[in-house]
Amino acid sequence: MEYAVGALTDLTPGEGRTYTVGGRQIAVFLLGDGAVRALDAVCPHRGGPLADGQIDDDLVVCPLHQYAFVFDTGRCTAPGIDPVRTYPARVHDGRIVVTVG
Repeated sequence: MEYAVGALTDLTPGEGRTYTVGGRQIAVFLLGDGAVRALDAVCPHRGGPLADGQIDDDLVVCPLHQYAFVFDTGRCTAPGIDPVRTYPARVHDGRIVVTVG
């Protein structure tokens, strides 16, 4: 199911924001190239807020313990840490749309 979570102008390039989408907490990021990415908002290691993490072109780093999660797959780059779910995200008519389910 698709959800319009907010205006693209709500996000600053290089930063994330958490939205409640379909009963889930999802972190949405606006990358420097204008692309949007979405994944679970909570780090599986110790519950860190991924929307507050530093981002690179293809991953976000949890601000608590520096575990990095790849946007496309949700895989953690460190061994032994569970992945997070990723969600398709796009911009339509200036709104961020996230697909859940």
